[in-house]
Amino acid sequence: MQDRLFVYGTLMRGFDHPMAKLLSRSADFIGEARCQGRLYLVKHYPGLVLSGEPGDVVFGELFSLRTPEASLVTLDDYEGCDPNVASPQYLRQVLPVTLDDGTISEAWTYVYNRPVAKLKRIASGRFLER
Repeated sequence: MQDRLFVYGTLMRGFDHPMAKLLSRSADFIGEARCQGRLYLVKHYPGLVLSGEPGDVVFGELFSLRTPEASLVTLDDYEGCDPNVASPQYLRQVLPVTLDDGTISEAWTYVYNRPVAKLKRIASGRFLER
């Protein structure tokens, strides 16, 4: 099973959120990373939407989950990623991500699955710069 996870919002290091703390205890930080996509402010958290435009980049962090199956069950619940729901808020997909040194890896990524027309785009691709 894929053990890498790319996060770009409230699960990143430094956030004082129970799920961010859980991730820091159950995963190893690999490094700063980025993937192709657009970032939107959903509420107090972001949503990544896939994009085919090369200039659309979302910045975040790459982790290696120590127990991916158990961790992903918990994270799926937190992210509203339920395959049994007709329209879950997020879909978990494997996407290519690029580390700062140029290394490309594949990682689970939560992709926003709702309309974004009325949401504010975070043009920088960095949640902390919203």
